[in-house]
Amino acid sequence: MDTSERLVESLERLGVERVFGYPGGRVIELFDDIPESSIELVRPRDEREASVMAEMHGRLTGQPGVLAGQGPWVGSLGLIGQMEARLASSPMVAITEASERGNYSTIAPYQQSRGDYGGLELPKILDAVTKEHWFPRTPTETVRSLQLAFKHAVAGRPGPTAIILDGDAVTDDYPDESIPPVWDDERQTRTWTAAPTARDVAAAAEALEAAERPVIISGNGVHASGAYDEVAETAEAYEAAVVTSYLGKSTFPETHRLAGGVIGSFGHEGANQLVSEADALLVVGCRMNPMDTNWQAPEFIRPDEQTIIHADIDPRNAGWVYPADVGLIGDAAESLRELVAAGDADNDWAETRAREARESFHAPECESDAVPILPQRAVKEIERVVDENTIVTADSGNNRFWLLNYLQTPAVRTYFGSGGVGGMGWATPAAVSAALATDKHVIGVAGDGGFTMTMTSVETAVEHGVAPTFVVLNDTSLGMVRQMQRGPGDIAGVEFHDTDFVRVAEAFGATGVRVETPGELGDALSDAKTNALPTVIDARIDREQDMVETLQSSFYASVGGLHE
Repeated sequence: MDTSERLVESLERLGVERVFGYPGGRVIELFDDIPESSIELVRPRDEREASVMAEMHGRLTGQPGVLAGQGPWVGSLGLIGQMEARLASSPMVAITEASERGNYSTIAPYQQSRGDYGGLELPKILDAVTKEHWFPRTPTETVRSLQLAFKHAVAGRPGPTAIILDGDAVTDDYPDESIPPVWDDERQTRTWTAAPTARDVAAAAEALEAAERPVIISGNGVHASGAYDEVAETAEAYEAAVVTSYLGKSTFPETHRLAGGVIGSFGHEGANQLVSEADALLVVGCRMNPMDTNWQAPEFIRPDEQTIIHADIDPRNAGWVYPADVGLIGDAAESLRELVAAGDADNDWAETRAREARESFHAPECESDAVPILPQRAVKEIERVVDENTIVTADSGNNRFWLLNYLQTPAVRTYFGSGGVGGMGWATPAAVSAALATDKHVIGVAGDGGFTMTMTSVETAVEHGVAPTFVVLNDTSLGMVRQMQRGPGDIAGVEFHDTDFVRVAEAFGATGVRVETPGELGDALSDAKTNALPTVIDARIDREQDMVETLQSSFYASVGGLHE
């Protein structure tokens, strides 16, 4: 067999069910062998959508999502998903190539990207985004590199890796024996779970037992670890209120008696106040970035007054932003299981304060029958069809903050948002990927700007027989940017042509419906849930509802407001 056949064989052995990609360059060799395998090829309209689909697959399943495509485009359009994967800790493997032209490579032929004078340097581009990348030059190096790419994508803090195929190596015969040898795919990609030391666990348990007002901050690392039960067990053991970071939303059911909501600059006021009042904070799988910490507002988290226990898979993250009193270094599930076994505590504070904090999920606007639809009410209509067998994907912009605040998730793994690099256009291909990977109903929510960027993903859903619901919160503008204006029209490029998304959906073979009242939106969402085709709901919302004015945290406002 040649190397490309051996690569496909490795992908099958490693349990890869689908590859997201676009044929081109020497990756065509791989695409030529996929039809003879058990692997499904998902080919959207461009590498951007494929990269987001691969990222979401990794985030949702914990197994690397595979992106395949020609080098110049995986290194440009396809960087969107890879950047999100790097910052959102999603396991992902990009299989690409440098479009080499053999003896012509040193004189910069068309599309060449191996780094010779006059050409692009794909390795440098990928080095800036991936955890690790490889540029093998022989058949055996190529297979070993693929194995290492899968291993490093999930080892420690997950993230994207890449392998750049060399033209000759892909087409050359794969040797039966080699020095050094190529080991079995499953054995070579095996990883082990890290756990904290007994001393650190004992110190953390002692601090939580002594606390009168303990709060757990549950971050994206809980999604990555799958430590949902362990968060709940730890909260129950120490009677601690639980809040989440933005990327950690739905790591803990927001209807739970100890749930307090989402912290951060545009998070829940109640959740932010909970953290400020705490005397002990257990931070799990959250790096505490500026958005989550209200840009380090002085009254929000106070290391001199609060005991901070920081649990993270990466020792560099523990105590990175705020000095930690105890570090629990290891997999989140392992750390929390050890904590539950080490102690317990009780208090009269957490349940009462969490219940009060959850009031932030509601506002009078959520019940408004106004036309155009208020975004708060639109989110509540979405919430009515969300159950434990539903996944919501949220885009960037105002829409994600309305969702973050007013969608009260009923179970874990019911909400995922673009919050790593936070690129627009993420929610729609992510929804298609989630529908392919699960048997759950999926609702992708975006503004009209973000939806239009990747709306050809609707066609991909039709082609593959899945039926997500796509909700377009349509204000015919870049709403968040438009609302940053100091006066009407002082920022260029914020207004959009009023696109007919119903006709767009129908052109792709999907169902389209335009809604202008809350009742119409509720009916459309219910109908979409049972529709065998994807449904695009063009929901006309009130563009005058100012997200920042409505949702800005008081702590965030205290340090000067919008940092964009």
